[in-house]
Amino acid sequence: MKISCVILTMGNRIPELDRAVESALTQVDGDIEVVVVGNGVEVPPLSVEPQPGSSATVKTVRLAYNVGIPEGRNRGVQECSGDVVLFLDDDGWYANDKVAAHIRERFAAEPDLAVISFRVMDPDAGVVQRRHVPRLRAGDPERSSPVTTFLGGACAIRRSAFLQVGGLPEKFFYAHEETDLAWRLLGEGYRIEYDAETVMFHPLVLPTRHADFYRLNARNRVWLARRNLPWPLVLAYLGNWMLLTVLRDRSPFALRAWFRGFAEGWREPAGERRPMAWRTAWHMLKLGRPPIV
Repeated sequence: MKISCVILTMGNRIPELDRAVESALTQVDGDIEVVVVGNGVEVPPLSVEPQPGSSATVKTVRLAYNVGIPEGRNRGVQECSGDVVLFLDDDGWYANDKVAAHIRERFAAEPDLAVISFRVMDPDAGVVQRRHVPRLRAGDPERSSPVTTFLGGACAIRRSAFLQVGGLPEKFFYAHEETDLAWRLLGEGYRIEYDAETVMFHPLVLPTRHADFYRLNARNRVWLARRNLPWPLVLAYLGNWMLLTVLRDRSPFALRAWFRGFAEGWREPAGERRPMAWRTAWHMLKLGRPPIV
């Protein structure tokens, strides 16, 4: 079972990119095919290369302009030949050299497994952010469990399943693209699992560092619902998130941006609508995260 690794970069974190590529190339029993995608930039020259005797490879791809995270990763997958694709942030790296072997073993033994979401740890503090455990009751981050979504920059995906459901929604640009893909995979009968044994290091950062965080978060949440949910659940899901946003984000700036994006999500086309079956919604409820929150 061949493994590929797609790393998306804006070319502005050169030492970090080297570290990410090296952590993929040095996997034990890995021989990983690494594809580095320059999102609107030339990929900087890399100071690392496959070890002598290894069949690992490194390929670079330049996109003409910044197409966003989901389309950038989709382009990376198009350049891959692996049965399983790892997505790795360019400022992240694998905590040990046995990640690829563990991933290969799991996907080979579990044909209904579509995605493994990794445990993401801050390398200095040794902590896991609440938002990096993709379940409602995060609890112990060292506990693995089935989940209904995953972390886009810290995961492994069965390539055939990824292609079967159409990949990531390119129009989203940033935010909620993983959940859109996850819901469609669940609808096809696949499993998604948070695997605490697979650890990726990543510096402690806040998602609000992105200038358009609030607007895109709201717009894409509307698109996510419109594309994937039966209409009664669309209203419940978006009503719940509107209430949660008002309670959590008291900043007038944040709320203005969020509601601007919310309106944009209703006004603009969301893409192909394929509402999930009610049995999928019921399955998500049994997993602890119904598609209304």
